[in-house]
Amino acid sequence: MQFLVALSRASSTVTNHCLRHLRSTCNVAAEKVTLTRLKQKHRKQEPITVVSTHDYPSAVHVDVAGIDVCHVGDSVSMVIHGHDTTIPITLEQMLAKRPLLVGDLPFGTYESSSNQAVDTAVRMLKEGNMDAIKLEGGSTSRVVAAKAIVEAGIAVMGHVGLTPQAISVLGGFRPQGRTVASAIKVVEMALAFQEAGCFSVVIECVPAPVAAAVTAALQIPTIGIGAGPFCSGQVSPKFCKQYACVGKVIKQALLEYKEDVINGSFPGSLHIPYKICEAEANGFINELQRLGLDKAASAAVEAVQNMDTSKSNGKGNSTKD
Repeated sequence: MQFLVALSRASSTVTNHCLRHLRSTCNVAAEKVTLTRLKQKHRKQEPITVVSTHDYPSAVHVDVAGIDVCHVGDSVSMVIHGHDTTIPITLEQMLAKRPLLVGDLPFGTYESSSNQAVDTAVRMLKEGNMDAIKLEGGSTSRVVAAKAIVEAGIAVMGHVGLTPQAISVLGGFRPQGRTVASAIKVVEMALAFQEAGCFSVVIECVPAPVAAAVTAALQIPTIGIGAGPFCSGQVSPKFCKQYACVGKVIKQALLEYKEDVINGSFPGSLHIPYKICEAEANGFINELQRLGLDKAASAAVEAVQNMDTSKSNGKGNSTKD
């Protein structure tokens, strides 16, 4: 079984039986992907594939396709339950009876104190059979919570950039890291999560040079969501397709997505909508150098040059800054 999580309560015994049969008849790798395996891939600079799912049937397809990480996020609030944001989801709705690896701590279940965060994380592992949890950054208290959870013996994935649970503060679902101050905050928050003991950091909706700088500054894997091609791995909804024979199409699409991440063709310039203007990019690079993050600064410069080359070759997109 791959490094996999499945979130659902099957609707019937017949459905469960059919899904078990699907797993038994598919050629699924026997070796479970562990944190050690992810660290090995990171050291070898092998891309990490990540797909978010919100039910058991989808997770089976992810498993069969050999995806490295199957993530069940609090986006289930919007995707499955129809809410406008991730905030209304409850801990009870996030807990599952089937094997689970990485699950988000829902809004309102870990912000009050480190003790509350640890209690919630413990419950997620014990009742949800998870191997790790993910929590969003944005403040020092979140880093303190992450450290407390790690010290309790639970693996933690951090999350920087656009943090959906904080949209009331951010002013909506807006990309981050487009000014010097915002970009530096993304880098510093990622470094703080690493210092707290996180095994990986998600970078969501930031310009590619910022994600490149974060990836270069860290010694742990970064997972990009709309953050360009320079992260250690990618999360993408690329597998979605409508009006088709769902099983075959999803499996094939997931295999193609996995191959695109491995060979570096995804995300391409058409999938990098978030830009940073030249003045802010230069200011960001200068600030990285001032902070002594020379490797991160070099990565940001290279990313800017790469984006400029793609644009001059006519491979860019028309998304507005």
